[in-house]
Amino acid sequence: MSIYKKFFWCTALLGLTACAQDTFITYTGNMPSNEKIEQLKMGMTQSQVQELLGSPSSIVTLDRDTWIYMSSEIEQIAFMRPEEIDRKLLVIKFNQNGTITDIEHLDQQKGKQIQISQQETNAPEQEQGFFRKYFGGVGQITPFGGGNNQNNP
Repeated sequence: MSIYKKFFWCTALLGLTACAQDTFITYTGNMPSNEKIEQLKMGMTQSQVQELLGSPSSIVTLDRDTWIYMSSEIEQIAFMRPEEIDRKLLVIKFNQNGTITDIEHLDQQKGKQIQISQQETNAPEQEQGFFRKYFGGVGQITPFGGGNNQNNP
């Protein structure tokens, strides 16, 4: 075998080994252990739940009576786009007195059933004309303290 063929095969072999699959798995969220989740009982207060499970991943903004504990497993292969391979949600609902009324476990399959609304809510203060949008802040910011400050003599 000639030296060129040996060099070619060595280079090809090194090139193939360089293409090894680099897989990165990331875990995100704040999902309590199953042992702690099993200790939940109907009628527990929000403070008891927080003491047992810790702070929730999210609190629903509109009613503040729904706590969500979430964890997600994300896989990324080399430079490719990350892909969620597993998701778990624990949804705890409280009544007006702050005690548990419902505990629900959701996984990635149930989460895919949620439909996202395509409707938009228009906010009138965001609809600005061209000049107000691009020149509305001119003169309002004085970066070097040259404004009318009453504390300056």
